[in-house]
Amino acid sequence: MADQAMAALGDAEFFHRPGPQVNPVALIVKHLAGNLLSRWTDFLDSDGEKPSRDRDDEFTLTERDTRAALLEVWERGWRALFDTLGTLSEADLSRTVTIRGEPHTVTQALLRAATHAAYHIGQILYLVRLLRPDSPWLTVPPGASRTHKASYLGAK
Repeated sequence: MADQAMAALGDAEFFHRPGPQVNPVALIVKHLAGNLLSRWTDFLDSDGEKPSRDRDDEFTLTERDTRAALLEVWERGWRALFDTLGTLSEADLSRTVTIRGEPHTVTQALLRAATHAAYHIGQILYLVRLLRPDSPWLTVPPGASRTHKASYLGAK
């Protein structure tokens, strides 16, 4: 959903900061990508907060942070997650991993990651709706629930 929503934005909107304390979509992308790469690289064997991660830098835009560069690291972050998920077995779910020195079962780490990603994707979707109120709905649009429901239940 985030990818579809971001596609509706031009570059100016992608980098637009709606208010002094509001992150633009670009920074949310940069932060979530950094988080995913840190957490899901060497997931079972090293702390999820890698020494190489500079979280504060994830909230600063530099000249290197072009839209293309940010979307490339966004894809790398998601790839790290999905590649790792593809290697996990049922037995791994009860193993212990660390995040910022705190022990978590793999199941807890997965829930933590899902919550974090959902929070930031929600921010992206809200910002896109704010910046592009005319963009297509990614879910059932307001007022269309009955029609949508009838389409999958069959007209009765």
